[in-house]
Amino acid sequence: METKESTIDKIRTRPRFKMFTHLTKDEYAEQLKKYLAEHKDEFSGNINKEVATIWVETKYDNYWKPRLSLRIEVEEDDIAIRGIFGPSSAVWTFFMFLYFSFSILWMTFFTMFYVEKQIKSAEFPWALSASFVMLFFILLTYVAARFGQYKGKEEMLKLRRFAEESTSQFEKKIS
Repeated sequence: METKESTIDKIRTRPRFKMFTHLTKDEYAEQLKKYLAEHKDEFSGNINKEVATIWVETKYDNYWKPRLSLRIEVEEDDIAIRGIFGPSSAVWTFFMFLYFSFSILWMTFFTMFYVEKQIKSAEFPWALSASFVMLFFILLTYVAARFGQYKGKEEMLKLRRFAEESTSQFEKKIS
């Protein structure tokens, strides 16, 4: 598994990786459990033979607390391990919901303003102002997400180290 950090790593919100292993699902789950037990003061998680979710133990919990999700899948004759770094799926879904809602509202208000100008009406004088408020909320959501990423950067680095140390030794070279 190549672990150089590139520009793409810096701009992606949920970095991903995929590797193949010679272990079975059960063997890999047991190896992860063993590694987690050895580092139980630093990491916690839930592990089964299909999915593992790992997070860093801290005395505080912020909304963008990063997690490492590992999915163990069978692809043809190989076992693939797919990893995703990011916040919990509930937080991720909430932020996507906010972006979607504010974007739809912005389009609605701006369309109302545009149509009002085209038909020379004055029924919705507040539509342009409301569209700017929605743009502000989109920007605010973005800033909140970036702030959460900044607060979780150190934990992301620890999770990256966990992924490297716990999985790279079992990587199968595919040619």
